[in-house]
Amino acid sequence: MRLLPTKLKDVILIEPDIKRDSRGFFLESYHVLKFKESGISAVFVQDNHSKSIQGTLRGLHAQLRHPQGKLVRVTQGEIYDVAVDARPDSPTFGQWEGRGLTEENGLQMYIPVGFLHGFCVMSPWAEVEYKCTDYYYGDDEIGVIWNDPKLGIKWPLVSPLLSEKDKSLSSFESLKNKFDHYRAK
Repeated sequence: MRLLPTKLKDVILIEPDIKRDSRGFFLESYHVLKFKESGISAVFVQDNHSKSIQGTLRGLHAQLRHPQGKLVRVTQGEIYDVAVDARPDSPTFGQWEGRGLTEENGLQMYIPVGFLHGFCVMSPWAEVEYKCTDYYYGDDEIGVIWNDPKLGIKWPLVSPLLSEKDKSLSSFESLKNKFDHYRAK
């Protein structure tokens, strides 16, 4: 496995060693010792799996009192995965990173605590699995609208399919004070 840096400190792309032959492929999607040796010591407590049709955009989401680090991978299809730094004391606060994750390239994105997360589906449909470092608490969730002009995320779609909840998310600027939960202790 190779760890590939991104422009956001602590957001890491993981390129697995994929063994392919005429039967298909094999890869290790997670190995606690190898991850620790590579500097990712997160403890994952919950796995999530979603299936979405082309044009769906999920996000940008986070939790305040129970922040989640995430290890995201695509098992079917293709997504554009985005992390936004919401750590007020970070030099990259308010900046974003986006990468294409596909079943073919096998890339995973590790998004630590203190980041907003979202993705959009580029293929006819996609299945996404992600490990989380804390449990999901619906009443703790916050989010930023996908097309926030301050963030300027260059999504590869113009009119995404959004849930009613995601249509009514706030601006990054209006939530800035809430991100104090993510300050380094």
